[in-house]
Amino acid sequence: MHASDANSCAKPVSWETASPVYCHNVNLLFVNPPIYDFTAFDFWMRPYGLLRVAGRFRACELTTFDYLVSRQRDAFGRGNFDREPVARPTPLADIPRRFYRFGRARKEFLEVLSGKHFDAVLVQTVMTYWYPGVREVVEDVRRLQPHAKIILGGVYCSLCPDHARSLGADQVLEGLDLRPLGLPLSDGLPLWESVDAQVGVLKITEGCPFRCTYCSVPLVYPNFVGRPVDACIEEVRFLARLGARHIAFYDDALLFQPERILLPFLEAMLRQNLGISFHTPNALNARFITPEIARLMVRAGFKTFFLGFESSEYQWQRRTGGKVYSEEFASAVRSLREAGASSITAYVIIGHPNSSEQDLEASIRFAAAQGARIMLSEFAPIPGTPDGEACRAYTGLDEPLNHNKTAFTLRFLGPERVNHLKALSREVNCALPGSQEPIRFPQVRVPDRKNTYTQCL
Repeated sequence: MHASDANSCAKPVSWETASPVYCHNVNLLFVNPPIYDFTAFDFWMRPYGLLRVAGRFRACELTTFDYLVSRQRDAFGRGNFDREPVARPTPLADIPRRFYRFGRARKEFLEVLSGKHFDAVLVQTVMTYWYPGVREVVEDVRRLQPHAKIILGGVYCSLCPDHARSLGADQVLEGLDLRPLGLPLSDGLPLWESVDAQVGVLKITEGCPFRCTYCSVPLVYPNFVGRPVDACIEEVRFLARLGARHIAFYDDALLFQPERILLPFLEAMLRQNLGISFHTPNALNARFITPEIARLMVRAGFKTFFLGFESSEYQWQRRTGGKVYSEEFASAVRSLREAGASSITAYVIIGHPNSSEQDLEASIRFAAAQGARIMLSEFAPIPGTPDGEACRAYTGLDEPLNHNKTAFTLRFLGPERVNHLKALSREVNCALPGSQEPIRFPQVRVPDRKNTYTQCL
């Protein structure tokens, strides 16, 4: 928590007329909701967007509540969330998998709501099909703090705004503009001091210059821009002061225009010598990994390298945007291995509507033959993307639960095919030199395969 419990019975402040002079009297609660899904893992999953937004309202009284807290993490900073089995919602009743609620106990949030007055509750949203957790938060706030203004923001609100409005919030923010909130904004650092900061997150760019047909990043971030290097360095230093040991990059195009963005950042990091391990769960574009960049990343402390590969079939690669081709992938893995990288993983997408063109078995074997571990990434049909819209022939996209990556992939490929591909991945991973236990942290990569905790709330 980042605020005292004083004034728990304070009179509500006029939210719309708050000014910097008395904005400190406005009590804001920022919430990262629980997840309802078949699977969810702490794959460096931190509420970065929520904390960035909170950091812009430091003149107010701020409290955060993060449902998604790992009790134990592995050597790289990943872990498991608490979970409890729950009934599958009706739209997912046909899926032969157990369904869970992931996150802290509901009673912990109710205690926060019972102990302090809040003028507004701002709720982060991410995956479109995770809205049941958002709805839970809205219901609890309505019941215990009926006077509080409830505001939703984030990816779900931008991709499915009409559905988000149906949850009963007072305001739904679409896009990145925070001005409709009606409160003074500042350029403060993300509010990392309000949560466990052993594992942090950073973005040194916004958006992506590529237009992959399965990716919704262009719908959320229309333009690609690099952030000021000095500001990024200050974020890292701030996290280091708070005890961060790991930082994951949430960039969608971390390696694009490296001479202008990444290389100056890496050189500055080498001068800082902070002893932090860096990770790349959002997938690096193998096209831009040169021997020089690979060596510099390893020297700067990058420990895990996740590459977006998806398929070895040229026609599929070209049809979905031509982001990277097989020879570029092979060259990237070679450069990373020669630079001393020991953890290299290739994402291969399964459940894509054009799966018949992917030759998934050959794609898995090709990536493994280069020396990369395989991590299967289940496709989620997101409305507004070309590939997502193509899936209207297979499922009802107006119900966001049907965007669920596990559900769509099982329905499209069938359980037997999915299990076969998972078994093949385990087989090739175990055959890699120096193989350890298969990776047990399947990446949540949505709206395309990105971990999009970076937009608005």
